Amino acid sequence: MQNQNNRLLSREMRALEVNAEYFGISLLQLMELAGKNISQEIIARFPKGKQIVIVCGLGGNGGDGFVAARHLLSAGFQITVLIVGRARDITHKATQRNYTILQTLQTKIPIIEISDSTTIPPIVADVVIDALLGTGTKGKLRAPINQVVDAINAAQGFKLAVDVPTGIDSDTGEVLGTAVQADLTVTFHKAKRGLENAQTYTGNVVVGDIGLPLELERFVGPGDVALARKPRSLTAHKGDFGRLLVIGGSEIYAGAPVLVSLAAMRTGVDLVYLATPQKNAYEITSISPDLITIKLEGDNLNPANLETLKSFIKRVDIVAMGPGLGLDSKTQAFVKACIEEVEAAEKPLVLDADGLKAFAKFKRTLKVPLVLTPHGGEYALLADNPLPEQLEERVLAVQKTAKQLNATLLLKGKVDIICDSKRSKLNFTGNAGMTVGGTGDVLVGIVAGLMALHADPFEAAVAGAFVNGAAGDFVASKRGYHMVATDTIKWIPRVLEVPMDHLKVKKPNEL
Repeated sequence: MQNQNNRLLSREMRALEVNAEYFGISLLQLMELAGKNISQEIIARFPKGKQIVIVCGLGGNGGDGFVAARHLLSAGFQITVLIVGRARDITHKATQRNYTILQTLQTKIPIIEISDSTTIPPIVADVVIDALLGTGTKGKLRAPINQVVDAINAAQGFKLAVDVPTGIDSDTGEVLGTAVQADLTVTFHKAKRGLENAQTYTGNVVVGDIGLPLELERFVGPGDVALARKPRSLTAHKGDFGRLLVIGGSEIYAGAPVLVSLAAMRTGVDLVYLATPQKNAYEITSISPDLITIKLEGDNLNPANLETLKSFIKRVDIVAMGPGLGLDSKTQAFVKACIEEVEAAEKPLVLDADGLKAFAKFKRTLKVPLVLTPHGGEYALLADNPLPEQLEERVLAVQKTAKQLNATLLLKGKVDIICDSKRSKLNFTGNAGMTVGGTGDVLVGIVAGLMALHADPFEAAVAGAFVNGAAGDFVASKRGYHMVATDTIKWIPRVLEVPMDHLKVKKPNEL
């Protein structure tokens, strides 16, 4: 069932590393295995006693080089380490730890700091290891790094690049002004996407195993939240962080769309418009001044309301529809007409609850990004089949339906299953107390909010499942299962923080 990409973007690898730490595999462990992979490639190619110069940066790539230095020393090689920058400026914790270890070996491993171009020594060695910059490098290299790269290229020895040759954009293969011309590149876990376009610089590419099982790529963690978040600029203006239209509510269910809207605002959306029957709208305005209500005629939504909504659909970034709508026949006709209007305006759409049930009656592929958030019963309506009992069979079924509808499906359950036509993820956050009404509405708000911030629909659904469940876990840790949906909304900002050392991991075997 593995369907993960064979090549990773740098952002995907960073997210995986964050998730690995969340599930108990420390960055120190990953760095140790990366450094050992490097040393093994050298040991397999060269006899003991050869001179090796390892050029290290201050980040994780440099830490890999520090580990390799230790392993190569123990294998009988003569090692010199060049650090580009001041060692006192190392902030990466695992790199700092391995530098401290290396300092104890300075009688055997000389360490030379390069602070500017005047301190770059001639590089004379049988092997030069480029552990300078890693996969996160963007923009043209600056001095003295570009000059160090030139010095590496001028050296006569065999050249090995760690993860990606310094100066190569690991996502595109673009040369960032200048780049190390390696004979061998040792990358980790999976090849990085840009290496394929930079073969002139990579030489042979070896993928080293650093103890990250492919199965781990399927598990949702805080790294997925980082993928979906949007950093805020100090020069941002109102509207830069999205506008969302929530459509829902009826004479019976007034609270559901409110929960969606409040949850979305806690993700960081700038403006949320809430379209709901007029009576509900006046009550909502008195409860929450943060929400902009659109007052629609009638006790339940009907096709005549669409005229009022057209201008709002055009001005927002995304529409979320369904919570609390009810199943009135006119409302179901409204849903169909509204979906057509959203398509015409080319806006992404999130459908949940009664909106999803109405859609199931005429289901088809849409011309816009679509996220569906069913529970088991609603999924059966979408797929015309009940859910299989076994988890793996469920994933296959959900992915098949996602492909048929060209949509992202977030199946809510004890284990949330998130699929689009090519990707699948499993989320383990959440607890039994979240069977209380309204927690699904909060989930819709988080997903729609992240999409309003221009997150990829699949990544927004994945992150939304994690954030919603983790917020519920925080509430359960404070109050037990005596929770209501509004309790979880208060914890959304906390869960959106990365790194999330304050989160208690919930592993698959604990479910």
